Amino acid sequence: MVRPPSSRTAMPPIFRAALWMLGALASFSIMAVSIRELSGEMGLFQILFWRSLVGLGAVAAVAWGFGRGWASVRSGQPKVQVARNLVHFGGQWSWAAGIALLPFAVVFALEFMTPIFAAILAVAFLGERLNRGRVAMIGLGFAGTLVVLRPGAEVFTLAALFPLAAAVCYAATHTLTKRLTLTDGPLVVLFWMSLVQLPLGLLPALLDWVPLAWAEVPAILALGLSGLGAHYCLTSALRLADATVVVPLDFLRLPLIAVVGLLLYGEPLDPFVLLGGGLVAVGIWLGLASERRRR
Repeated sequence: MVRPPSSRTAMPPIFRAALWMLGALASFSIMAVSIRELSGEMGLFQILFWRSLVGLGAVAAVAWGFGRGWASVRSGQPKVQVARNLVHFGGQWSWAAGIALLPFAVVFALEFMTPIFAAILAVAFLGERLNRGRVAMIGLGFAGTLVVLRPGAEVFTLAALFPLAAAVCYAATHTLTKRLTLTDGPLVVLFWMSLVQLPLGLLPALLDWVPLAWAEVPAILALGLSGLGAHYCLTSALRLADATVVVPLDFLRLPLIAVVGLLLYGEPLDPFVLLGGGLVAVGIWLGLASERRRR
């Protein structure tokens, strides 16, 4: 007997989450390559301005073309949106500076410190408890960072502070984002991200503005659209699967970007970077698993 289409078994949520994570991994890699290509032609502030402009145009097209216009992107907490994006812009600039100066794999490995810094901020400023899971996460996180940077080795430079600064900014951003999700949906967050960060990139970029060449347009479009795609794919994956499932998938960003760096820019595969990033990822997973058991 043939079953009707409505009774067919749908793809399990965990597999759908994995597909969304593949989209996120691809988006993060495209962002990194786009910034590296553009950084040789223009300043970082100008790069971030173009990214915000493309992102704002794309979100506005969705809101006014398929939604309810301004009602689709009106925020219930505009002051928090502004505060969030001031901090997030600092993270964006620091991340872009790391991408321009360091091997891709080093930047991505250090960026994994974001949830660990978020846990530290939650304990320091929100009064949350420092349980065994968080202690393990923080300990492994800093151990992994030492393995990646290897103080005293050639890889340890001042430029390594950029991705670490980005991780701190992203951690603060995540805390504010949790507050925003009480009133604002993903489309609202993406719209305000582009709207607030547009002048933050434009004003300093005017001091050293470089005329846009047609050859740079594809990289600018790829940067703006992949930035939106990364946020959307990651959010969609977290809606379908627990963070303890998504985080190990997110760790695949590190070996993937290491291969991209090798193929496109001849960056050597550093086993210490992969090992250190792995320690950070394991620490994050242990912390998330501990929180899940506690709840």
